[in-house]
Amino acid sequence: MSSEAGRQARFNQLAEDYGTDLYRYAMWICGNDALAKDLVQETYLRAWKALDKLQDVKAAKSWLITILRREYARTFERKVPKFTDVENVVVADDHELEPDDRTEIRLLRQGIMKLAPKYREPLLLQVVMGHSCKEISSLLGISKSAVMTQLFRAREQLKANMQKDGVTGNVHGLF
Repeated sequence: MSSEAGRQARFNQLAEDYGTDLYRYAMWICGNDALAKDLVQETYLRAWKALDKLQDVKAAKSWLITILRREYARTFERKVPKFTDVENVVVADDHELEPDDRTEIRLLRQGIMKLAPKYREPLLLQVVMGHSCKEISSLLGISKSAVMTQLFRAREQLKANMQKDGVTGNVHGLF
């Protein structure tokens, strides 16, 4: 296998392993299907160009998420994106939920999106992407204790806001 073929195979494996996670995270941060797909494509483009810099395959997911976050920030430098209300975004689910569950999830998503970015981003990285506090610390460039504090405050604010809005119970183990 030639060096270029090996590089291509390595990249294809990364895209296959993390494509769904990248898209899911992009949808959470931008709330727009087309922009999320564009962000993932730009992430792949930048990852392809810098693939030789990825030394540790175990760090690939964090590396790709960092690229995606930076690419999303670049969208604000180029132009102001058109926003889509998160309520109107339909993300295919593996199983059909009951109406009460769908309402609860919609309210949870609204509540998360109302959090200040300082609290929303670590919460999404943990809950949606499954990152540890250490990984979030590395991704956001803040201390692990700051991540833990922000996660605690995000959950407390979210819980208080949802209780104020009449949503009770443990929303799919988030609290």
